[in-house]
Amino acid sequence: MRLMLTGANGQVGWELRRSLAPLGKVIALDRDQCDLSRPERLPDIVREVGADVIVNAAAYTSVDKAEQEEALATVVNGTAVGVLAEEARRTGALFVHYSTDYVFDGEKPTPYGEDDAPRPVNAYGRSKLAGETALRQSGASYIILRTGWVYAARGRNFVHTILGLAKDRDELRIVDDQTGAPTWAHDVAEATAPITRAVHVEHIQKAFTSGPFNVTAAGATSWYGFAGAILDEATRAGLLARKPQLTPIASSDYPSPATRPKNSQLSGERLKAQFGIALPDWRQSLVRCIAEMRASSG
Repeated sequence: MRLMLTGANGQVGWELRRSLAPLGKVIALDRDQCDLSRPERLPDIVREVGADVIVNAAAYTSVDKAEQEEALATVVNGTAVGVLAEEARRTGALFVHYSTDYVFDGEKPTPYGEDDAPRPVNAYGRSKLAGETALRQSGASYIILRTGWVYAARGRNFVHTILGLAKDRDELRIVDDQTGAPTWAHDVAEATAPITRAVHVEHIQKAFTSGPFNVTAAGATSWYGFAGAILDEATRAGLLARKPQLTPIASSDYPSPATRPKNSQLSGERLKAQFGIALPDWRQSLVRCIAEMRASSG
């Protein structure tokens, strides 16, 4: 199998370099080599690589900044996805794409399933939904893997933000009325490999039905709960000398350019039923991520 991986230096993309390697030859492309903000260049790149599977881990992910740059976010997360999908259809390649909990409005009181109607409440969510729509309309064979609250031992994410602030402040005020499942990028990549292997076989046999699947950690918490767990684990691991005071606040007390869904929980039942895959509880994976950060810090 020959796989083309975009966004190879991102949180999930970095992990995918390793997890996809047993499947075949991985051509890992970073933003310099495959820039989704220049969709007109993508057909030549895809044709040069000649992949059996395209795994698109590249995205515009700055949720607040997207409110001022919605056109750019839509080009990267929407238009470019459509171009890649069209090339996948033309060549017969399978397309694996990542989307987000932010395609939903967060008003549902229970976890979102794959068949719930999307209704994004911010520009980022609209741009990601545009990508899902373009993919469905392309005629390509595809799988959409929706996830959310992604973090990793490297890159910019909530874990690094909290640890950075904890070193400089005596108090952290964290939103406590938004709920989701913090999901380790490592776990997303680990799940992607067997999913891709199984789907590729079905794709070759023309027995695969395209569609979305939720790939999310088990359990749920708020940003406040997540921050508390981060501080506890980092202290135990020796990454923090002291813990600042944590104060829960409402979303209305922390105004930001982009509205966030109140409920970002995604149901993993379909993934488990079809592939036998269930991601670990978010707390277990956070412990492993913090341990990785400690090991890399020397």
